[in-house]
Amino acid sequence: MKTQTIFLLAFACSILNSCGNNVPKMETGGQKMPDEWIDKDTGHKIIKLTRREGTNMSFYFHNNPFIGNKMVFSGGSDYKGKDIAGREIYNFDGRDLQMYWVDLKTLKIHQLTHETFPVRTEIVCPKTKEIFYQQKDTIFALNTHSHEKRLVYAHDTPNERFSITTVNADGTLLAGAFSNPEEGEILKKYPQKSQFFDRIYDAHLPRTLFTIDTKTGELNRIYTENAWLNHIQFSPTDPHLLMFCHEGPWHKVDRIWTIDVVRCNKPQLQHKRTMDMEIAGHEWFGRKGDAIYFDLQKPRGKTFFVAKTDLATGKETTYSLTRDEWSVHYTTSWDEKLLAGDGGDSTSVAKAKNGKWIYLFKPEGDKLISTRLVNMKNHNYHLEPNVHFSPDDKWVIFRANFEGQENVYAIEI
Repeated sequence: MKTQTIFLLAFACSILNSCGNNVPKMETGGQKMPDEWIDKDTGHKIIKLTRREGTNMSFYFHNNPFIGNKMVFSGGSDYKGKDIAGREIYNFDGRDLQMYWVDLKTLKIHQLTHETFPVRTEIVCPKTKEIFYQQKDTIFALNTHSHEKRLVYAHDTPNERFSITTVNADGTLLAGAFSNPEEGEILKKYPQKSQFFDRIYDAHLPRTLFTIDTKTGELNRIYTENAWLNHIQFSPTDPHLLMFCHEGPWHKVDRIWTIDVVRCNKPQLQHKRTMDMEIAGHEWFGRKGDAIYFDLQKPRGKTFFVAKTDLATGKETTYSLTRDEWSVHYTTSWDEKLLAGDGGDSTSVAKAKNGKWIYLFKPEGDKLISTRLVNMKNHNYHLEPNVHFSPDDKWVIFRANFEGQENVYAIEI
């Protein structure tokens, strides 16, 4: 505990000291930003974490990127393209992506993978200090400290499509899903989400959840259903508890499920819809591992909540928030006393007129009280910011393109 306290204090102090006393107060984005500034609309300090040439992306909101005081991210070169509004932007080329990490104490960046093929993974195990990644039908692990690379699994059955998405709390199991080849054909023919989303859901193709032992390479198929099984996440504390969703139009699915991967018992539904057009989704485990949180709307696009289901009792707690405060994704702090949200633009489900902010939330009774951290008016929400709390709960980390290309930033809260 003493060592952890010293680290947290050192992290906070190092970042604060790096900012100095002459930090400019300015509008966020729409221009090339300095490495540190104060958002003129919120008064909060922002620093750039990914100070390297090219484009850089932090993890999806429910994937833990931290190993000690390091944050893993993906980086590559940039190429010029156009965003959905026709504006010139920079984006991932994808051909030279590799994994990096940034030291949150010193802001020094180190490249982790040096493969001849592109690597982009969000599977990090803090306990074993490994990252796991997949190349076609082969899975590797890389120890981020020793740099030792090892083969975990090679699939020898042709024409089976599968991917890994998560590692359990003690680093002993990976999990993912086998998909049907027909799904790949739909994606090939209809590459845009607006084109393939309903089509894949309506096809009701079989998917199979599986686990892979990270030491022996043993693969176990644990559950099959004619449904689009997705958003597969291991509990941060229980090595046997896996969460997954029934993907598809949210108002048509009871989405959030858990299963014990060892007992392979019947999956347990964690939220049952109670009205027409109710939606629940973008679920995540709280850091303590005893609850699942999710975005809840009753009905869709009308009233907005963040909900929490206690895994032991099934008791559900809801916190309301306004239309403008609704966020594409939320997350909880490590102590689960605070939440953060990445906002949304007018084209998102909430149709907010003034929702382009990074938010901090504090639960009070049955409501969430918000604080605006960053004005995101110059950010294109085609890229979702996907917020994370730093390990000391003093910074909110997010990705953004408000400088014209993707980078990762931290806001002092």
